[in-house]
Amino acid sequence: MHIERVTPKLVVEGAKAALEYYREVFGAEVGELHEADGRVTFAELELPGGVLFQVKDADSVDSVATVLLSVVVDEPDRLAERMAAGGGEIVFEVADQPYGIRQGRVRDPFGHEWILGTPLHRG
Repeated sequence: MHIERVTPKLVVEGAKAALEYYREVFGAEVGELHEADGRVTFAELELPGGVLFQVKDADSVDSVATVLLSVVVDEPDRLAERMAAGGGEIVFEVADQPYGIRQGRVRDPFGHEWILGTPLHRG
């Protein structure tokens, strides 16, 4: 078996606001976007560097659920600040961890938690 890719899909209340938030704080580009009855049924976002993820509004089939997403980024402190300034909440401050990563966690305005980190020593 060969798994080519796993793409996270975030189910939120208020997908249009989520798309704007992710564009603002991550520099994400919204690609394919589908709506029905004023709600987002599918939106694909691409982060700088080519990483893809998806967003949709909650509905009777897909409810809002907690998802942890790990992001390797060169400036986790800066990204955490941007996320908080945009309405996110710092769960754990970015700090040097004993396992060799500078890392912290932010809950976005839609309830998803993003673990932001970078290796302390790049080889």
